[in-house]
Amino acid sequence: MRELTPLCWQLLLLSTLVYCSLGQGGASLSVSPDRSQFFEYESVSLSCEVQGNSAGWRVVRNTERGNLSECNTDWGKLKGSSCIMSLIPSDSGVYWCESGSGKHSNAVNITVPAGAVILESPALPVTKGDSVTLRCRYQGTPSDLTADFYKDGSLIRNATTGEMTIPAVSKSDEGLYKCTNSSSEGESPESWMTVTGDRVEEE
Repeated sequence: MRELTPLCWQLLLLSTLVYCSLGQGGASLSVSPDRSQFFEYESVSLSCEVQGNSAGWRVVRNTERGNLSECNTDWGKLKGSSCIMSLIPSDSGVYWCESGSGKHSNAVNITVPAGAVILESPALPVTKGDSVTLRCRYQGTPSDLTADFYKDGSLIRNATTGEMTIPAVSKSDEGLYKCTNSSSEGESPESWMTVTGDRVEEE
């Protein structure tokens, strides 16, 4: 039996949590800023948005090493109803909200690579019809902002500005994205973008 790579393991856990949370409702995990990849020492705020009484809900995670724990134990700081983190590579993993009775929210995969390139893509599902911009970011001062964007392993765009915009996303845009640079900065990890539902038009 082949050993699962960290990305495959995270996607498996993520899909399991999403499936198990169907029909439970009551809470959702929000991520600010809304992206799934971060440089080391960047900050992120995770919050449990709960319908009704939020008592008993907490932010928990399962890292690539398989360590299950909650915010304010050996990671993160509670500030009101939010968990604030200054990220390091070992914080890479799957995050979600969980209640004392075992109910849980949507799950979000957060990656903190050791390399110098990240892809800024939404951590939370995007709504069909919305405009989405993906950005290739380099730590430090890059010599070349030109980036190649890949979806499911295939090149889809070369952008001299380091970013690409999908004016109106559709279900076919769902998939694994990464970006690379023609200079020595390297490439980002892959991130999954989820497309869901229909945009509600204002009357």
